[in-house]
Amino acid sequence: MSKFLKSLIVFSALGFAVPAMAGDGEKFGLGRTATPEEVAAWDIDVRPDGLGLPEGHGTVAEGEVLFTDNCAACHGDFGEGVGRWPVLAGGQGTLKDDRPEKTVGSYWPYLSTVYDYVRRAMPFGNARSMTNDEIYALTAYILYLNDIVTDEDFELSKENFTSIHLPNEANFIEDGRAEEPFNETKAEPCMSNCKDSAVEITMRARILDVTPGRADDEGAGAGSVD
Repeated sequence: MSKFLKSLIVFSALGFAVPAMAGDGEKFGLGRTATPEEVAAWDIDVRPDGLGLPEGHGTVAEGEVLFTDNCAACHGDFGEGVGRWPVLAGGQGTLKDDRPEKTVGSYWPYLSTVYDYVRRAMPFGNARSMTNDEIYALTAYILYLNDIVTDEDFELSKENFTSIHLPNEANFIEDGRAEEPFNETKAEPCMSNCKDSAVEITMRARILDVTPGRADDEGAGAGSVD
């Protein structure tokens, strides 16, 4: 007897409504429709045009205190990164280097990405613990660390959010893969002997170690090659 049928028998014995046959369009009768409040708790993404931004505001000075208390242990007091934890500031002019430093100021496209990520995933180990005002303040401080704003009294809010543009925004372009010859002709992808020359291994995962470690690990925040 398959595991699927065994499961149906167990659910039936427990009093759950189960379909007589798999694939007949009936439902298992498990769960319930999410409430509007439950949906809203997950629907927190923010678009570059500001759609999804909550009401709130926060200053650079307020963000500095929050950053010191919640973020500096991993990202450094000035966003320089500790050990191999991500660097948040600097790196301008390095994107064409062999090892570019991709920070908010050098690489990221939109401020909404910063706000959304902090709101969704930070601080590490205690995500979703901050208020909207605190996230605005932290985002403002990250702008300050990257010299995108220079006034400690600068206040970031829903009203002025979309007026801030990150330095590398113009270098992000729309995905044009739909117009590429392969997609236009619907050709079959090459699966063997696709490269004229022999395949060459340029790096191995055990050497290219970019996994964050202890605070006293040697190496730059972006990782190092031994």
